[in-house]
Amino acid sequence: MDHNASLSAPPRRTRRVVFLGLAILGMASAVFVVRRPLMMSAPRCMAGRWHGCFDTFNGVVLMTLVALPLAALVVWVLACRRRAAGVVSAWRMSLAEVGMVHGTVPFLWLTMIPGAGAGTVPARVSLVPLRDLVMMGSLGIVGNLLVFASLGFFAPIRFAALASVPRILALGAGCSVLVETAQYVLRLDRVSSVDDVLVNAAGAVLAGLASRRWWRAEAQAPSDRPRPALAPAD
Repeated sequence: MDHNASLSAPPRRTRRVVFLGLAILGMASAVFVVRRPLMMSAPRCMAGRWHGCFDTFNGVVLMTLVALPLAALVVWVLACRRRAAGVVSAWRMSLAEVGMVHGTVPFLWLTMIPGAGAGTVPARVSLVPLRDLVMMGSLGIVGNLLVFASLGFFAPIRFAALASVPRILALGAGCSVLVETAQYVLRLDRVSSVDDVLVNAAGAVLAGLASRRWWRAEAQAPSDRPRPALAPAD
């Protein structure tokens, strides 16, 4: 019997419970602070109305929070199926996959909401670095840091090929360039700025560094699939 393993299991479980509790408490506190603006969009969101819900920041944030139980259910289903198949780190992989999607899609939706002059005003682009950074303000900078934060946090946990800072930087910058290009081509009455790319990529890297202890190692990559049992020797 491995006494070291048995002794280390309770502290690990305790740390996980404490971390989960703190995460839930922090989310509940954030929801409490912004409850009034979120509730302003609740009637239209519950009625499925586009205007006032899906085209506003408050509405998108509210629907993201409402969808959290569904996201947790998807994590549970994926993890159970993987555990039944003998996949290593089934819970971590499932949480990373759902976290990437649930934490990124709402921000992408917000960046693609058309402005008042969409389709009529000419497309605008700003290629001078740091020129637009001052005009973003603190709220704009934080928002741009969060656009691909979930992707940067969970991608290296799920994919060993992305478990390095340069690759996370390239992933965040590449996705941001696609978003800015789409804004320009679709003429959404938004400015396609190089500063958005820089801040989006920085947010992905910072989030990736926060999850570094859970990154998948290259040596563990082949263990995604269960290994077939060896035939008994004659």
